[in-house]
Amino acid sequence: MTEQTSPLMRNLRRSGVWFAASVLVLAASSIGLSRFLENETPTVSLALDPLNVNALIGEITHDLNDTSNAPDLDALLAKAESALRFDLADARLYSLIGEIKYREGKKEEAYEFFDQARKLSKTEIHALQRSIGHSIEIGDLAKAAGEIDILLRRWPDRFPAVAEGLPTILSSPDGYQAVLAAVKAEAPWRTSLFATLGRTPEGLDSANRLLLDLTGSGAPPKSNELSFVINGFINQKRYEPAYRLFLFSLSDEERKLGGYIFNSTFQPVSSGKPFDWQVGDQSGMEVKFVSSEEAVEGESGAIVRFLNTPVKNTALQQYVELPPGSYKISLIASARTLKLPKELFWSIRCVGQASEIARFSIPEGTYNRQALSQEFSVGPGRCPMQLLKLETAAIAESWRFRYVGTLVMHKLSIERLSS
Repeated sequence: MTEQTSPLMRNLRRSGVWFAASVLVLAASSIGLSRFLENETPTVSLALDPLNVNALIGEITHDLNDTSNAPDLDALLAKAESALRFDLADARLYSLIGEIKYREGKKEEAYEFFDQARKLSKTEIHALQRSIGHSIEIGDLAKAAGEIDILLRRWPDRFPAVAEGLPTILSSPDGYQAVLAAVKAEAPWRTSLFATLGRTPEGLDSANRLLLDLTGSGAPPKSNELSFVINGFINQKRYEPAYRLFLFSLSDEERKLGGYIFNSTFQPVSSGKPFDWQVGDQSGMEVKFVSSEEAVEGESGAIVRFLNTPVKNTALQQYVELPPGSYKISLIASARTLKLPKELFWSIRCVGQASEIARFSIPEGTYNRQALSQEFSVGPGRCPMQLLKLETAAIAESWRFRYVGTLVMHKLSIERLSS
């Protein structure tokens, strides 16, 4: 005999299926919404899904970083340990437990958790940073350098967090060699390293040594790295090592351009280093270096074209090092319809001082390869390094004073006069 299902029973079964489906949809929606909110509002996210580990980690991290309220370390530890029972492979939970124990003063236990976090994930950021500090603290500086390399390859924006420990690492032979090896291996943080070391006296000496050791290697110093260190020496008023490093960094071809003024014929081979030509803000003008091979109608050199606007800035500059004595600055220049309402001139100033030791004006008009010169002197002991600048006398960008025309500087040189 076949069992007959009543219409009522069929409706109830349908209702049950619908209810179960509704529960599943709501649960899925809550989980999805929890994940959506886990970064911005982890507390709300946890209310929607108590098993959302990302939200729990975010909430604990927020409480640990909250400087306005002292965290309840026992409560936070209980939350982290409870979550760990459901997810034994999440390195972040071990790292958080380690941080809580570290703040409780249980450092030995803390480092065990940090080590476990790093076994699960070599790049777990917080465990790595704590491990770096611990390695520096116990004097294992080669290990610290290796950990910094791992951290910064994965988290390059964390360089400021480890920068403080670099002088200590570099002061150790083992630490120095580990950093040098990482730099030779083209670590992506090497530029940040030189930029940071260039800001302090002790860092400059380490940076200078690194650059010298990199010379001739498979990863030689880069122009911007040299500039960071040379500028660092200049800012610290250590002019001799700044100039020596510049000279040391020159290639065989660049050495041919040497002299009191480097690249006096304005060849288009700028390295960007401070003792080479620096092109300033080009608002109102265009500056271009043209070689003799590329020149049109013999106009090789530095071509400065003014755009019929006010000009209130520096077009070109270069640091120079002139020992005390008498000198002559000479310029060979051409011009086409050059109009200079507020003067255009080369100035030589002592670095760090406002006063000029020479001002060499450019004439207006149209002329071809005109030779101009002026004598000046550098006093004893008061001016160890100088700044050579092509600039205007304008002090305000008034449209009454518009610079027009083209200047071609074929050669600018300084020679020492016999006493």
